[in-house]
Amino acid sequence: MKNYIFLIFSMISMSILAQQNLTPETLWQLGRVTPLGISKDGKLLIYKVGTPSVEENKINSKYYTIPVQGGNATLVEDYKSLLADKNVSPDGKHFLSSKEVKVENLLGKDLYPELSKTTAQVYTGLDYRHWDTWNDGTHNHVFYSENKKDAIEIDIMPNEPYDAPQKPFGGDEDYIWSPDGTKIIYVCKKKAGTAYATSTNTDLYEYDLTTKTTKNLTESNLGYDTAPQFSPKGDLTWLQMKRDGYEADKNDIIVRLKGIDINLTAGWDGTVDSYTWSADGKKVYFIAATKGTKQLFEVNFPGLTKIAIRVTQLTDGDFDVNGIVGFSGTSVLVTRNDMNHAPEVYSYDLAKKTWKQITKVNDEAYAKIASCKTEKRWVTTTDGKKMLVWVILPPNFDKTKKYPTLLYCQGGPQSALTQSYSFRWNFQLMASQGYVIVAPNRRGMPGHGTAWNEQISGDWGGQVMDDYLAAIDDVAKESYVDKNRLGAVGASYGGYSVFYLAGIHKDRFKTFIAHAGIFNTESMYGTTEEVFFTNWDSGGAYWEKDNATAQKTYNEFNPIKLINNWNTPILIIQGGKDYRVPIGQGQEAFQAAQLKGIKSKFLLFPDENHWVLKPQNALVWQREFFSWLKETL
Repeated sequence: MKNYIFLIFSMISMSILAQQNLTPETLWQLGRVTPLGISKDGKLLIYKVGTPSVEENKINSKYYTIPVQGGNATLVEDYKSLLADKNVSPDGKHFLSSKEVKVENLLGKDLYPELSKTTAQVYTGLDYRHWDTWNDGTHNHVFYSENKKDAIEIDIMPNEPYDAPQKPFGGDEDYIWSPDGTKIIYVCKKKAGTAYATSTNTDLYEYDLTTKTTKNLTESNLGYDTAPQFSPKGDLTWLQMKRDGYEADKNDIIVRLKGIDINLTAGWDGTVDSYTWSADGKKVYFIAATKGTKQLFEVNFPGLTKIAIRVTQLTDGDFDVNGIVGFSGTSVLVTRNDMNHAPEVYSYDLAKKTWKQITKVNDEAYAKIASCKTEKRWVTTTDGKKMLVWVILPPNFDKTKKYPTLLYCQGGPQSALTQSYSFRWNFQLMASQGYVIVAPNRRGMPGHGTAWNEQISGDWGGQVMDDYLAAIDDVAKESYVDKNRLGAVGASYGGYSVFYLAGIHKDRFKTFIAHAGIFNTESMYGTTEEVFFTNWDSGGAYWEKDNATAQKTYNEFNPIKLINNWNTPILIIQGGKDYRVPIGQGQEAFQAAQLKGIKSKFLLFPDENHWVLKPQNALVWQREFFSWLKETL
C-alpha cells in the first residue's frame, strides 16, 4: 500500500515537473473561443475557434457545435442554419443588414474628377480620422429588404453623414427589429465633424417601415444610449450614460414601460458591461466589475408596482465572467476566464449554484503549462483608503528566493483590472519569465464604487500616482522581492503612467516600458481623434488659462514637464496607425530620452493601431518586451 501511494505521489510530482512555463510562442498557439449562440432547438451551443497562424500572419477560424450540457464537439460548415437569424424580422418578411455608403466628397479626386491621381484629402471639421482609419466620406448605414433573393435594399439613413453601426467597433448589435417587425431601432450619433469628435451623445432611433419616418427615442439623454433589446414582453431596454463627453460614466439598464423610463440599476453603486433578459421577463441578468473581477448579477423587474428593485450578485471567485451566451433550463451559459486560462464557455446552474465547463478548446495545452498563483492583497493608500492589488507569482514560486518585480499600470484610464486574459499583456506570461507582477486596482477603476471610479478624471498625475507607489512600496516589503530590480510597464493611460512615474519615482525603478503612452498632454489634445475624451479627462483645452484643472493637466501632470528628472532606461512602443494616442507621443518621448543620453529603444509597428493584432507583430512585441527586461532588469 505504501509503495502504491508513493508511486501515485511520484507520478503527480513528475506531471507537475513536466509542465512548462508559458512562452510567447505557446501563447500564440492557443485557440480563441467565441460563442455565437444557442441553436434554434435549444440543444446545441454554436461557437467559433480562432487559431493563430504565425506563418500566415493571420488567425484562422473553424466553427463547432457541442451539446449545451457538455459533451463532444462537432466541426460544422453551415453553422448559420442552426441559429435564429436576428436580422430577419419577427414576421419573416424583411431582412436587416448594414454596409458602407459614400455620402461626402472629401477626397481630392472626388472634388476634382479630372485629377484622378491626386491623393489629397480635404476636411472642414474634425473626425477626419478615427481609431486607425482616415475619413474618406463613407459611412455605415442600415438597410432593409424583403426577405427573398435579389430583393432591393432600402437605406434607412439616405444621405446622412452618420454611422450605424457605430465606428470603429459597432456591429449588428447596433440595430434590431421591433417585436412586430414594423420598426427598426438603431444606435447612432447624429453629429458630424467637430461636433462628432467632442460628443458621446449616441441615441436610439426608430425607423417606421410603413411611414418611412424616423424619430429619436432618447433625445432627452445627452450621453451614450446603446445596446438596445426588447424584453420578452416587448419593452424597449438599453444601456445609458447620462453625461455628454464622459465615455466612462455609470452605465445603467433602462426599461421603457408604457412611456415611463425605469432605471433598474440607479440605486446600485456600479456600472454595467452587458445584459440580457430572462425568458419570463421578470429579471435582467448582467455582467459588471466588482472587487478586481467581473461577475454575473441579476436585477428584478417590478414594472410599475411598488415592489423594490434589488440587484443581486450571483457568482463569485477569482475569475471573470465576460459574456452571457444564453439559457438552458435552470442554467445560464457564459464565457469565463482567469489569469491562467483563456476564455471558454461554462454553464452556471442558477438553482444549484454550480459550474460546469462546456468547451475545452485549450485544456490539453494547459495541462502542459505551469500555472501562476494569483493573490489578492489590500493596501492602504496615502489618503487612508483600502486598495485591492493583484499579485501574480511565478510558477513553482519559492518565497525564500528573490524575484525581479514589475508594477503593471492599467490603461483606460477607467478600465477594470480583473482576472482578465490578454494575448499581449498576459500576466501569466510575464510571471512565467520569472517576474512577480504587482497590478493595483488604483483610482479610476470600476468595481469599487462610482466615487473611486470617477476620482481620476482631471487628476491624472495626482492620487492615482500615489496609489501606484503605495502598491509597489507595500509589496516590495516582502522578502521575495528584489528591491534593486523593480520595473514599471503599461499601455495607453498605463503608458502615460510610466512616463509620469519616470519623472517622480526617485530611483525606485530600474527600467520602464511604455506602450502607446501619452507623453505630452498638449500635443495629445491637438492630435487625438476623440476630443471628448481629452476634454473630460484633462478638464478642457490647454489654452484655457483660467481653467485650473486644465492648467494642472498641461503643466503639473504633463510628463514632458518632468523630463529633466528622467534617468532610467526606457523602452517606448508605438503603433503607426494609432490615432487615439498618435505616433508623435512615442516619438517625442524617445527623442527626449535619446538626446538626454538615457538608454532607450523605440519599437514601432507602422501597420498597427492602439493595439498589436497581427501574430508576427505580436511575437516581436513580446520578444522585445522580455529581451528589454532581461537586458535592463
